[in-house]
Amino acid sequence: MENRLRTGIDVLDRKLNGGIPAGSIVALCADPASQAELFLYELTATRGTLYLSLDRSEEAVSDSIRNSPTETGDPTVRHIPGEAPLDNAGKLVSALPETSNLIIDPVNVLETQEPPSRFRNFMNDLQNHIFNTGSLAVLHCLTGHQIPRLRDSTEHFADVIFQLETGTNGDDVENRLAIPKFRGGRAPADVIKLDLVEEVSIDTSRDIA
Repeated sequence: MENRLRTGIDVLDRKLNGGIPAGSIVALCADPASQAELFLYELTATRGTLYLSLDRSEEAVSDSIRNSPTETGDPTVRHIPGEAPLDNAGKLVSALPETSNLIIDPVNVLETQEPPSRFRNFMNDLQNHIFNTGSLAVLHCLTGHQIPRLRDSTEHFADVIFQLETGTNGDDVENRLAIPKFRGGRAPADVIKLDLVEEVSIDTSRDIA
């Protein structure tokens, strides 16, 4: 079996036979009005992490991680300014050391850069560096009211796709995770019902519909 890198989320690691293959890009697709950031924060506890924030400031992200109720690490957080975000992100990615985590939150900002060929070049460089260093990249793909037109490219580059759907059922907030794509491996066929209160765990209170 190829080298697997733990996500830090036990339920996922069990489903994925130990984790994600080293050298993979993961697209975490979720509504901005969700607890998807728990996935990102728990990942920081597994190994050295570079957290690139495209929206929030370094201080805001660091405070959120530090105050998170789940177990976290001490990632290096960098804010990518509005000017030339692809260039600035690319410089930081190129310095990522061996067997590290890279988080890009959210990737939507990069998906809107023109011309589209620059984003594809960035993704090719990212894919090569993540593979060569045996690292793991997680791209936070917001699925709110405006989906960038290059989202198809992002999902095509991604080796693994996590689709988190958050909704309400009566008085309950429900979270369901599907993994429709797992390049080079077997994607779980079932949808996982999650409890996203203080950490990412299986919701055992109700059966999956």
